[in-house]
Amino acid sequence: MNLTERLQLQSLLVVAALVVIVRVRLDVAWSALAMPAILGALIGLALAWVIARSVTGPMRELTAVTRDLARGDLSTRPSLSAVGEVRDLSTAVHRLAEQLGTRIGALQAEDALLTALIESLNEGVIAVDAPRQVVRINRAGRELLKVTEVVPFSTDRLPRVRELHHAIGAALSGIITEPAELALGDRTVSLTARPLLGGGAVLALFDLTRIRKLETVRRDFVANVSHELRTPLTVIGGFAETLAHDDPPPDTRRHFAATIRTHTERMQRIVDDLLDLSRLDTGRWLPEATDLDIAALARDAFSTVDAQAVEKGLELRTEVEAEAGTLVADRTAMRQILSNLVENAVRHTTLGSVTIFAKRNGKGVSVGVCDTGPGIAPQHLPRIFERFYRVDMGRGRDSGGTGLGLAIVKHLVETHGGGVTAESQLGKGTTISAFFPDPEPDPNRSLFAES
Repeated sequence: MNLTERLQLQSLLVVAALVVIVRVRLDVAWSALAMPAILGALIGLALAWVIARSVTGPMRELTAVTRDLARGDLSTRPSLSAVGEVRDLSTAVHRLAEQLGTRIGALQAEDALLTALIESLNEGVIAVDAPRQVVRINRAGRELLKVTEVVPFSTDRLPRVRELHHAIGAALSGIITEPAELALGDRTVSLTARPLLGGGAVLALFDLTRIRKLETVRRDFVANVSHELRTPLTVIGGFAETLAHDDPPPDTRRHFAATIRTHTERMQRIVDDLLDLSRLDTGRWLPEATDLDIAALARDAFSTVDAQAVEKGLELRTEVEAEAGTLVADRTAMRQILSNLVENAVRHTTLGSVTIFAKRNGKGVSVGVCDTGPGIAPQHLPRIFERFYRVDMGRGRDSGGTGLGLAIVKHLVETHGGGVTAESQLGKGTTISAFFPDPEPDPNRSLFAES
């Protein structure tokens, strides 16, 4: 091998050695750099996951909260643990939920107040929307229309009264109708209908039944008073004119004078009874309760009709139970009650007896008068306590009654907190009973008694 070949071989060996040395050093360097790179990649992935979690978690929570708010659940709130813009968004949603809750609470309170006001009205109130659905009706409206359906329901479910449905149709068309009266069963009702600005209509129903009955009673009362006073005034005027212009015999003059006196006393009784009723109606009279002996009051009441009873052959009886012998009531009122009942019974009884009774009745005492007179027909019985009402108009007036006695009895008993009832059978007689409740115990009185 020549020199040239040896130099080439040495050069190759040197290069190979250098390559081996470089490769070894590269392997060492790669081993030193691989672990930090892998660790850095893992740390980067972990940081990316944490950052993504901190953003996507609150976003998912915000999505769930907004869905709950949309469904009407205002109790849910987003947490404020996020950072940055996500936290700002969570804070905005939290404030929005608070404001929605406050406003909806205020609207619910206002609706509850409106409902309470409408329900407290004595007038019936009905709200109808454009499709003719009843969307609101208060208690008074249900009672007047006898409606039990749950709102909303069609107006076809309302009573088929022409005026009612005509008013609804007119109001839904934007026409304001004038108040009109209509009959709903046994009631008289005033109806007013008004259109609403946003569509629909509102109806107001006012029950006029009591007012119309009071007007009827007032007209009857005026007519009866006029008639009751006109009859004696006509007699007095005629007899007085005869005495003034003629010169009748003494016996005739005495007869005329007695007749004038009788009718004058009759008018005086009517005026006195009217004044008594006026005081009772206005509440200016209050009973002064005291312990009363029923038997003694019965004797006083019978003493005023003894002559009439003897003339008719009537037996006057008293039946007072031992536990009902004493009554706590106003003495003057009890005298008037028994006197009116006894006089009325003797006036209309021609055979048999008139009995004053008193008996224990639950938490009170019942005091009344029972007679064996002709009785009262069932159709008249509910009205005998009305002023000037007479079962037999001619007989009642001719016998001297004013037509106010039973009305006064009813008012006096009710002023004591009790009530009066009447039972009757034709041909057998009538029983009128007044119930007086036991007085409330007075603790001061018991204390004084123990002292």
